[in-house]
Amino acid sequence: MPITTLFWDNDGVLVDTEHLYFEATAEILRGIGIPLTEQDYVQLFLIEGRGAWHLAAERGWAAPELERLREARNALYGRRLAEQAEAIPGVEGVLDKLRGRYRMGVVTSSRRDHFDIIHARTGLARYFDFILTAGDFPRVKPHPDPYLAALARSGAAAAECLAIEDSARGLAAAKAAGIRCLVVPTALTRGCTFTGAERVLSSIEDVLTVLS
Repeated sequence: MPITTLFWDNDGVLVDTEHLYFEATAEILRGIGIPLTEQDYVQLFLIEGRGAWHLAAERGWAAPELERLREARNALYGRRLAEQAEAIPGVEGVLDKLRGRYRMGVVTSSRRDHFDIIHARTGLARYFDFILTAGDFPRVKPHPDPYLAALARSGAAAAECLAIEDSARGLAAAKAAGIRCLVVPTALTRGCTFTGAERVLSSIEDVLTVLS
């Protein structure tokens, strides 16, 4: 079945923001004496998709305190996005060439408020027919829920869809929903294993080559 619909991850695929999330999380955890290395971040967030608050829980931090830490991280991340969020080089040209040829949606585990801050800077949201963020499905990646919601929203069959991801957890989510997936690794995810990917690409521009 020919591809009619493209589902795009956001952080790491459309925008260079993953390092900002890592830095904000690491700063908050460092404030309570918990180190978070880049390697820890890749494993916990980009492969397992479970975050790092359990590290604080294991040291005795109770649920209300964890929620305050999470809120502090989200606020810090939001401020950094407003100042530093940038589109991945070349991605706007790719989207411009694909617009009108495919239905396109964003499928991200990011919060909607953070998504809106990012794309107030980039202007990329205009390229998409729909946008799904963390509040639009019960479980985030690596669960299939985000992509199952995207299938329902687009009305497309899984066989006519293609996901573009940068992480192992995103790939796992797409595959669990029966959707083929291209992976464009970032500096953070380049060392990960992407078993089951349709292809692993060296740059976002290579998406055009695959689709041609």
